[in-house]
Amino acid sequence: MLPISRVRSLSTVTTRATTTLQQTATRSFASSAVVPQFHIKLNPDSFHTYNCETPSLEVEVSKKDLIDMYSSMATIRRMEMTADGLYKAKLIRGFCHLSTGQEAVSVGMESAMTSNDKLITAYRSHGFTYMRGGSLVSIFGELLGRKNGISKGKGGSMYMFTPRLQGGNGIVGAQVPVGAGLAFAQKYLGRKETTFVIYGDGAANQGQVFESFNMAKLWELPAVFVCENNRYGMGTSAERSSASVDYFKRGDYIPGLRVDGMDVLAVHQATKYAKEWTDAGRGPLVLEVETYRYGGHSMSDPGTTYRTREEIQKVRAKSDPITGLKHSLLEYKALTEEEIKDLDKTARATVDKEAEEAKAEPEPDMSEFSTSVYVKGHEVPFLRGREPSEVYRF
Repeated sequence: MLPISRVRSLSTVTTRATTTLQQTATRSFASSAVVPQFHIKLNPDSFHTYNCETPSLEVEVSKKDLIDMYSSMATIRRMEMTADGLYKAKLIRGFCHLSTGQEAVSVGMESAMTSNDKLITAYRSHGFTYMRGGSLVSIFGELLGRKNGISKGKGGSMYMFTPRLQGGNGIVGAQVPVGAGLAFAQKYLGRKETTFVIYGDGAANQGQVFESFNMAKLWELPAVFVCENNRYGMGTSAERSSASVDYFKRGDYIPGLRVDGMDVLAVHQATKYAKEWTDAGRGPLVLEVETYRYGGHSMSDPGTTYRTREEIQKVRAKSDPITGLKHSLLEYKALTEEEIKDLDKTARATVDKEAEEAKAEPEPDMSEFSTSVYVKGHEVPFLRGREPSEVYRF
C-alpha cells in the first residue's frame, strides 16, 4: 500500500500567459489558453499499476483550475464540519457519514470528468453531490429534512441525487451492479461516456462487486470501478478484513490502477487516464483511490476505538489534501498567503449562509409522504403506508 503519511513532492513548474486572478469558488474545471498553465511533476509513487500503463507524472493544469480545486475542497471541508455541528445540535437526525479528509477524491475526479459522464456512489456522498451540481442549500436542506432538500427532505444524508449523480446509496455495495447497468446503457446507446462506480474498501469483498466485474468485462463496458479506500470498513481495518489489500488488482482480468487519493492532482490525472481508457473502447478499469477519513465511520462512531488519535494527527499533519494544495499554490506563486486566506473566508461565509438558509425552510408537507415512489404513469393502484390502515391511492 502507498504510505498514507507521504508528503507529495513536486518539481519546479513552468508557466505561460498571464491573466487577472479569479477568486470565485466554482465547480467548473475548463482550462483555457488565456490563463497561466502549470506543468507539475507528481511524486513517482503516485501510481501503482496492474496490467496497464502508468499515467503521465506530468500534470498540465491552469492557474484557474488550481484555484477552483482549492476552493472546492475548502468548501466541502467547511460543509462537512458544519454538518458535524448540526448533527451534534440534534438538527440532523439518523445516519450521517462525513468525508472530512477525503476531499481530494470528489474534487480530483470531477476535474477530469465531463458533464455527460455518470457517477454513482455509496452513502458518504455529500462531496460528490456538491461537485456533481448540487447546491449547498439543497444539501443542507436534505440533511435537515427540509422541503428544499435535494431529495425534498425525504432522503437524508445517504440519498442525494443530481442529473449527473445517480446517488447516494445506503445499502453497502448495492450501487456497484447499478453502476454496471448505467455503463451498459451508455454502450447500448452508443454514447462516448463513462460511468464511475464508487464503493469503499468495506464493500470490496462483496459478491455483487465481482459479479459486476464479470459482466463489465464480458461486455467491455465503459465502467471505472473506483474503490475509495479510506483504510477502515466501519471499525475494521482493511488488513483485518481482506486477505489482499491490493484492491486495484481485485479485477483479475480487468486492469487496475492505484492512486494517492490525498493528492488532488494525482486523482485528477488518474481519472483523466481512466476516462481516456474507456473512451478508447478498452473496457472497464479498476481504480483504487487511497485516502483517509479523519472522523468516524458515521456520526455515531467516535473513530478512536480502533485507531489512535496519534495516527489521525499524523495523517492530518503530513498528508492533508487541502494543506498540500495550499503549499503548491504558494510554491508556484499562483496565490499569496493572503489570497488563500480570502478563499478560506469566502468558503466559510458561503457555507454558513447556505446552512442558515436551509435551517429556515419548513419540513415537507405530509402530502409529499407518498410521492416519488414510482415513475409517473407507472404507479400501482395503491400504496401501503406505515401501518395496515394507512393507504395511499394514486
